[in-house]
Amino acid sequence: MSFWRRPFGQRNGADNVETVGDDQSVVTDGTLNYVVEKAGNNSGPTYQEASGAPVEVKSPLGYGVGSITIIAINVSMMVGTGIYSTPSTILSDTASTGLALIFWIIGFIMSAASFAVYLEFASYFSNRSGGEVVYLEQAYPRPKWLFPIAFAFQTVILSFSSGNAIVMAEYLFACSGSSYTAWQLKGVAIAGYTVAFLFVALNTRVSYALSNAIAVIKVLTLVFISITGLVVLGGHTKVADPHQNFRHSFSQGSPTAYGLTNALYKIAFSYSGFTNAFNVVNEVKDPVKQIRRNGSVSLVIVTILYVLANVAYFAAVPREDLIAAEQIAASLFFTNVFGSSRAVRGLDFLIALSSFGNLVAVLIGQSRVLRECGRQGVLPFPRFWISTKPLGTPLGPYVVKWGLTIIMILAPPAGDAFEFITDLQVYPSAFFSLLLAVGLYIVRWRRNRLSLPRPTFRSWDVAIIFTILVAIYQLIMPWYPPTGGPYAGDVSFWYATYVVTGIALIIACGVYYWAWIWFIPRVGKYRIRQKMLILEDGATSHTLVKIPLDELAQWDSTHDALGREHNPGLQDVNLVSSAEVETGTAMKKDASSWNQSESLEEKSSV
Repeated sequence: MSFWRRPFGQRNGADNVETVGDDQSVVTDGTLNYVVEKAGNNSGPTYQEASGAPVEVKSPLGYGVGSITIIAINVSMMVGTGIYSTPSTILSDTASTGLALIFWIIGFIMSAASFAVYLEFASYFSNRSGGEVVYLEQAYPRPKWLFPIAFAFQTVILSFSSGNAIVMAEYLFACSGSSYTAWQLKGVAIAGYTVAFLFVALNTRVSYALSNAIAVIKVLTLVFISITGLVVLGGHTKVADPHQNFRHSFSQGSPTAYGLTNALYKIAFSYSGFTNAFNVVNEVKDPVKQIRRNGSVSLVIVTILYVLANVAYFAAVPREDLIAAEQIAASLFFTNVFGSSRAVRGLDFLIALSSFGNLVAVLIGQSRVLRECGRQGVLPFPRFWISTKPLGTPLGPYVVKWGLTIIMILAPPAGDAFEFITDLQVYPSAFFSLLLAVGLYIVRWRRNRLSLPRPTFRSWDVAIIFTILVAIYQLIMPWYPPTGGPYAGDVSFWYATYVVTGIALIIACGVYYWAWIWFIPRVGKYRIRQKMLILEDGATSHTLVKIPLDELAQWDSTHDALGREHNPGLQDVNLVSSAEVETGTAMKKDASSWNQSESLEEKSSV
């Protein structure tokens, strides 16, 4: 047996250790079964509950994510449309420039605390991509498949980037200097998103290289805005009174509870990409060390640039004009400083390019999340979600994201699309963020009970508690109505529509689970079990299968905790080609080779 499967046997009190399948050690804890897994990303062994998606020993997507790429995919996802489109709304909601700047600092504190929670989870499961989908799966393994199904359900439904695509289109029109209709705006948004989709779908290395290049442009653009803002403050431009917004900066108005909550949501949206590197963990060599260092760097860089960019806006644009700007705050800044010139249009193009880079980064990260949902076996047609054929990219998740984004660009009213979609995506995210932070304590407790190794990174308790409190605030306060009544929010319809929609999605997740896993199987007289699936491209997955009641005892006696048959060399189980996924035909020769390689590995380690 290879060395990385031994730690279970070295534990104290190993009387709950049993050997199943291919001599793989399993630690039982009531109904839970923990197996040790290791991948090729130099992360060391990890201990995970067996009902979760299996670890891919060799990543089908390669190991092309290094230090620069970690910083770039985080920066590209954070710096998209938020810093250019939300400052006016945040200023309006907070009612003063001083409080608005404090909110951007609060955004950093919130993100840093949540980053620590994610990093501790990553240190437990350092060979699994997908981020939150993995951590919820392992924090709440029972009821079996409930959280994988719930998270997969809402992730698929909300896996669209229409808000960013719409703002990108707005800046493209701004740099062209032409007016547009609602449908022209939607057409440009669709075209831009389709180009981003083609880049990431055709080649993984190209998509990372593109993301890196655009991240550099994003940073340089914000550096330019920041420096220009400091020059404006120094009185060296045509701006008449650059200090007007900083006088009495905390007494310019009285914020409302609704306004502060809305501002916090916009802040959360602007910082939301700080977790993107956790979505590609299995593509990173030594991921915990790399993400801890480079993920922190990306968050600090973005925070500094966010604050300086807001200072620049406040220096160059009168408060009233900035509040009325809605989604084009940066364009107003450029116009007030440089006038109506080609330079302004060029800078608008850089912002549109920044938005495009955000679309690329989101596609990369969320495709891994969707792929991991598919690897859990809780989505239909597992081959569609997990296969990297024919281009070496997760084409299925990319297609789903593209399709849903196009629908969400076309469906909502153009004026309300950005605000509603931004808020809708944050509310379920706050719900799962609360469960994630609480789940970290559950994972710690279970691992301590089983005497499993301590993580290489452990979050401060104050960071976990702060994350829990922020999530609770984001779940409760959106119910508080705006001052002007139920239709005086930031959209033209009822202010809490996004809250009800988010709750409906969460409830629908539970109903879907109850129907698929509990109600329908009992009516149909079968039960759901998981089965291991390995495609010919190396992709590994679970698939959920229906086992008739009269065959259930035999199935449970012949399959291990991972869903593999105890002797896969004798009959159909684990290793199937992409063509054989549909037929269930076994590749006995490859399965036998798998067993032989395990045997040789065991001998060599003795």
